[in-house]
Amino acid sequence: MTVTVNTEARTDDFTDLYDLGAPIADTKAPDVDVTKRWDTRRFEAKLVNPANRRKLKVIIVGTGLAGASAAATLGEAGYQVTSFCYQDSPRRAHSIAAQGGINAAKNYRNDGDSIYRLFYDTVKGGDFRSRESNVYRLAQVSVEIIDQCVAQGVPFAREYGGLLDNRSFGGVQVSRTFYARGQTGQQLLLGAYQALERQVAAGTVVNHTRHEMLEVIVADGRARGVIVRDMVTGEIETHFADAVVLATGGYGNVFFLSTNAMGCNVTANWRAHRKGAYFGNPCYTQIHPTCIPVSGDYQSKLTLMSESLRNDGRIWVPKKAGDDRPASQIPEEDRDYYLERQYPSFGNLVPRDIASRAAKYVCDEGRGVGPGGLGVYLDFADAITRLGRDTVEAKYGNLFDMYAQITGENPYETPMRIYPAVHYTMGGLWVDYDLQSSITGLFVTGEANFSDHGANRLGASALMQGLADGYFVLPYTLANYLADGPFDAIDETHPAAVEAKKQVTDRIEKLLSVNGTRTVDSFHRELGNIMWEYCGMARSEGGLLKAIELIRELRTEFWRNVKVTGVNEDLNQTLERAGRVADFIDLGELMCIDALHRRESCGGHFRVESQTEDGEALRHDDEFAYVAAWEFGGDGGKPILHKEALIYQNVEMKQRSYK
Repeated sequence: MTVTVNTEARTDDFTDLYDLGAPIADTKAPDVDVTKRWDTRRFEAKLVNPANRRKLKVIIVGTGLAGASAAATLGEAGYQVTSFCYQDSPRRAHSIAAQGGINAAKNYRNDGDSIYRLFYDTVKGGDFRSRESNVYRLAQVSVEIIDQCVAQGVPFAREYGGLLDNRSFGGVQVSRTFYARGQTGQQLLLGAYQALERQVAAGTVVNHTRHEMLEVIVADGRARGVIVRDMVTGEIETHFADAVVLATGGYGNVFFLSTNAMGCNVTANWRAHRKGAYFGNPCYTQIHPTCIPVSGDYQSKLTLMSESLRNDGRIWVPKKAGDDRPASQIPEEDRDYYLERQYPSFGNLVPRDIASRAAKYVCDEGRGVGPGGLGVYLDFADAITRLGRDTVEAKYGNLFDMYAQITGENPYETPMRIYPAVHYTMGGLWVDYDLQSSITGLFVTGEANFSDHGANRLGASALMQGLADGYFVLPYTLANYLADGPFDAIDETHPAAVEAKKQVTDRIEKLLSVNGTRTVDSFHRELGNIMWEYCGMARSEGGLLKAIELIRELRTEFWRNVKVTGVNEDLNQTLERAGRVADFIDLGELMCIDALHRRESCGGHFRVESQTEDGEALRHDDEFAYVAAWEFGGDGGKPILHKEALIYQNVEMKQRSYK
């Protein structure tokens, strides 16, 4: 059934689209000074003695930094861990794609950094829409992460005296980002992978590759297992445990074109959401300013150029619209280094949301460069003159090589061309201070949860959160939960397990039986176009209402006319993608409803109706200083909005300024 939506300006609260539920709160963070909360929580948390750990089972879905670090740590502690990933190796997790670095408040540069400053920068960078207690803990734990990774042999860059080197990232005025050339994510993942494989060899972790989670089993009010599909044979398997951890990454591929790996999806999170896990702030998505521009309609993904390049590269466009001269022929007086001009305190290192919108504005003015005018220059000429080519190559060489291979242009001789692209999702499943979702026994870590970044993530904070959650937070909070276990054993005959398996098989049979005329990718691309157009860098009430209408029509068309070839009992990538796209369609509608109800601009969520005179995001703290936690309202029902009030006791809420 197609539901019509009024696209005229509305003055109501859109109650035809969602219901308002009871407010919620995080009850796990101790009521003490923020600097003492994590130490207090760790001391108050119940422990599990080593002999009892061997009796307790934990399922971890995902083997990126958050999942691999959690599995390795819990396995080392003695728990029975079962790990799942849809890739053919944990080393292929999307964490490997992170390039620029990982933040930590070590203050090696003696330039004014501290745990509190990292906390403050992160809260401010998220436009005051994150939870203070979680962010302060992240800043505290950051200093331990670096020591852990160095001990594992991660080859961080070092300065001349042998100490670890640092560089700056957007939204800060200190150097706190540790890096391994332009492949930091890869090196950190290899460290976590080696720790994971050590536990596999020790027998505490069993890792299942090429398995995709398709349902969570909630028995007697607790998460007790998962239903997975063997992606090679098609076998539907049931696995049980005392607790389940989702470390399944973000949902940026709802936009079709993004910097995410092609396999990144929302299915694990969405299946949990349908079983009762609240989805926090789904509309908070990050547009990264430093991406290679789209080159044609044939593309299926985009390539990110690390934000670290903004340390030494200068961003500019021609001053006059329509100036199509080659960059080398445009003299300095005809160039607009617009970030340096508009934001003199931070220059090219403003946060990602601000840099992205600024690039969009100059391109909308007709001053963009390259095919279609959708690009700005990232120029290293000054850096090469000042530092020498060898120094620039030592810092960014692999990134320059990647750019040259993709574009056929030499960035040492001509400026790179970049344009914003979907990159990261700050939204995710709602969790409390213990990283537990609204489903008892279901924990969520890394990008899959909503907890640390508010409305905008600062660069180099994703790797920090993933490792903080896996190495240092979850082992304490999960132990507190498991101290009450082991819970009563259940098997495949339990009604919850039977129901979950039937839901998976029925869905697969339905996808295979439609036998329509349109490919899965055609639906995904159409959804992506809708999301980018109406729920991308700029959002408006009319556009979001239009998007909801279009998405509902697309859902009807999908289940009527999608073509899924092959069978379940075999390797079937079309079937895999079909299930993921179906979930993306449902998520896309919720994202638009979330963006619609939030009549303010904050971070990556930019409502055109709410901006300052100079085009900056304008928050409305009196109305929207809360986490939007959405409850699934049932098939055909409306989502239910629960609000968690954000109370700031240590940081003053004020309009951001990076000028």
